Amino acid sequence: MTGREIIQALHAGRRVFSSALTAQSPLWPNLAKTLGIDFVFIDTEHIPLDRQTLSWMCQTYQAAGLPPVVRIPRNDPFEACKVLDGGAGGVIGPYVETADQVRALVGAVKWRPLKGRRLEDALRDPNTLEPELRAYLEKRNGDKILIANIESTPAIENLHEICSVPGLDSVLIGPHDLSCSLGIPEQYDHPRFDEAVRKIFKIAREHGVGAGIHFWLGLEQEITWSKAGGNLVMHASDIVAFSRTLKSEIEQLRKALEA
Repeated sequence: MTGREIIQALHAGRRVFSSALTAQSPLWPNLAKTLGIDFVFIDTEHIPLDRQTLSWMCQTYQAAGLPPVVRIPRNDPFEACKVLDGGAGGVIGPYVETADQVRALVGAVKWRPLKGRRLEDALRDPNTLEPELRAYLEKRNGDKILIANIESTPAIENLHEICSVPGLDSVLIGPHDLSCSLGIPEQYDHPRFDEAVRKIFKIAREHGVGAGIHFWLGLEQEITWSKAGGNLVMHASDIVAFSRTLKSEIEQLRKALEA
């Protein structure tokens, strides 16, 4: 899928599939094309990637036809512009709690390269832009995806306002941080965590915004939540898949060969 097709699918409620890929091998993008995902999630919030390496990864995934969507380390429009300039197909804002944070990211992702007063005016009212400039910006940035991480109780409290910001394509639950904010760390089967997930999905979909959760601890639970309204299926990561599969196979080999 192209960036525009992914954006359309997220808003329409159609399912979009992704996974977090962190390996920097040149073989990885060709492998990723066989996985059945629609875009790649690259994390720079928790994973140490320098700007040059990140750009190489983004450019390579773009060439493979898989838009790379990068989680920036903080909700700074300049950080968003940096990864987009390096070849990213979109941005994930971490730990978003306010509509103003989303609005600032919309300015960077959807109205780049406008800055300063002209950008402030455009965010307040796009009709302040000359028709030729607005058409140029919409064409230039129309395939750039914007996703907001929802990871706290204040974010849930402000979610109607967050999802009302034009230009936001999807929300994505960060389960670990959300569970901690709820006071039930890593208790993903807790009724209050399940209630929060379903509430986030419901509000996002009411506003025509995509919704998902980055999950890796059980396909059955992931399927259940997706059927409850999540249309962004952000499944696990290369690190999780590698460690889980290799550990299981080594255990099987030890058991068979030591019998």
